[in-house]
Amino acid sequence: MRKLLLVLDDSQECLNAMQFAAMRAEHTGASIEIISVIPPEEFNHWIGVGAVMREEARERINAHFEIFAKWMRDRHSVNPELVIREGEILTEILTYIKEDKNISVLILGAGDGNKGPGPLVTQLARNSGSLPVPITIVPVSLSKEQLEAIA
Repeated sequence: MRKLLLVLDDSQECLNAMQFAAMRAEHTGASIEIISVIPPEEFNHWIGVGAVMREEARERINAHFEIFAKWMRDRHSVNPELVIREGEILTEILTYIKEDKNISVLILGAGDGNKGPGPLVTQLARNSGSLPVPITIVPVSLSKEQLEAIA
């Protein structure tokens, strides 16, 4: 089955990407995988403290995911799956895309502030010519109506 891959983080632009992906999956019959990556600096402490911090990060990700998953199920009849990885975000996303041959599109949200679209969008755009799947970049400034029109 064709899968849309999204990145779950705490950014505002993530919300528009989630909305777009849910609408797109509903219209095309695709499934949704949501990946969240715990960066290594979050648990580079003493062994005991690092383990606690890692578990807290996983709990926070699961709670965040459940909010999106419920919304997708209730509004769009889409049941997303969550993948949690640990490591450098770009490396983990690219590795996961190469591992799962059913992923057909990577969907990212782009910010509109003076800092640009965001570090992940910038890094992936630089590598886009060698990616095994296309990237859909969803601007944070799009309204729900605009998202519905293009999904």
